[in-house]
Amino acid sequence: MPPVPELSKVKIYFVLGGPGSGKGTQCDKIVAKYGFTHLSTGDLLRDEVASGSERGKELTKIMEKGDLVPLETVLGLLRDAMLKKASTSKGFLIDGYPRELDQGKRFEADVAAVHAVLYFEVADETMKKRLLKRAETSGRVDDNEETIVKRLKTFHNHTQPVIDHYDKVHKVFKVVAEGSVDDIFHKVEGFLDKQ
Repeated sequence: MPPVPELSKVKIYFVLGGPGSGKGTQCDKIVAKYGFTHLSTGDLLRDEVASGSERGKELTKIMEKGDLVPLETVLGLLRDAMLKKASTSKGFLIDGYPRELDQGKRFEADVAAVHAVLYFEVADETMKKRLLKRAETSGRVDDNEETIVKRLKTFHNHTQPVIDHYDKVHKVFKVVAEGSVDDIFHKVEGFLDKQ
């Protein structure tokens, strides 16, 4: 897939941070203030499955087997979702993507260039506390201490090379995401207001 001309002028931000880093909360605040479109690959996959489309039926088969969804499929879902909103969105927040360096490179080759990476950096202990607190009400099966530790390890092992790559080309804005939601958002505003 060649890059999409309709997406060449819109600002695209990858939003990265470990589980419990507050990415989703901050994305909600960015959408409310700046009019960006928030896209999560997990949500896009679940929506496609729920739609009952042919692609959704294929995804169901893949996920039922426990296989990973092919990168081309994920890129196609992102590309389609972005094209639907390209004429009205003031920017895109791609939440939790890329998880591995190849995904980022393929996105830029096949969809569009990335303006910057918003990286919410939080101590593992803080993320663990936040997730255990969320577990009290979330009902999520992955919000337990053993799984949280594994998720944090996976995040560091796979996503750090992504952050290092984009940092080398001066595209990473690191947000120390400790403190209150509003304090963290104030740091984000300081960055986005200059863009």
